[in-house]
Amino acid sequence: MKKIALFVGLYLGLSGAVMAATGDAEAGKAKAQVCAACHGPTGSSPSDMYPKLNGQHASYLEKQLHDYQLAAQTNGEQGRADPIMQGQVANLNDQDIADLAAYFASQDPMEGTASEDVVAAGQALYMGGDAERKIAACVACHGPRGDGMGLAKFPDISGQHPAYIKAQLEKFRSGQRGNDMNEMMRDVAAKLTDKDIEILSQYLAGLY
Repeated sequence: MKKIALFVGLYLGLSGAVMAATGDAEAGKAKAQVCAACHGPTGSSPSDMYPKLNGQHASYLEKQLHDYQLAAQTNGEQGRADPIMQGQVANLNDQDIADLAAYFASQDPMEGTASEDVVAAGQALYMGGDAERKIAACVACHGPRGDGMGLAKFPDISGQHPAYIKAQLEKFRSGQRGNDMNEMMRDVAAKLTDKDIEILSQYLAGLY
């Protein structure tokens, strides 16, 4: 019986993987026109209020769009709550989401600059964390260049707008944002000071 249950579980898991929508970047380009108002035509948002999407991992983008939908369905109790994005994703199906993610992922990677006065402190915290305060190093999940890991749905955070990074770290710290895997970001952010967040957000803008 256990072997049968295991087989069924594996079959269903593999079937789900096969049935998952495959993104079409060209189709996504047409669908992304509505996104351009905030994120720019290629995802390189001109406003630091909104994240740069160009070059981001498709798997991460798909997760966020699905999480916005989940928040809309659960009145913000689950997923990622955001009044603007919840409205934008309301009528998207799985194929739309996969196409949009594929399009933005195919664009040239994000770029930015960091002030020289934050590089040393930012690098120390990003690469080594802070053992005394039990702060894990960012590099463990996001890599030495901030590229993240697509398979694990860890985002590429290099070159991102400092204001956006700062806002997200503050949301994780307060618990306002809670769609991180195993509460990892909430755990790290809870131990960061305002100065830590400011330094990291500035440092990441120029990390490549």
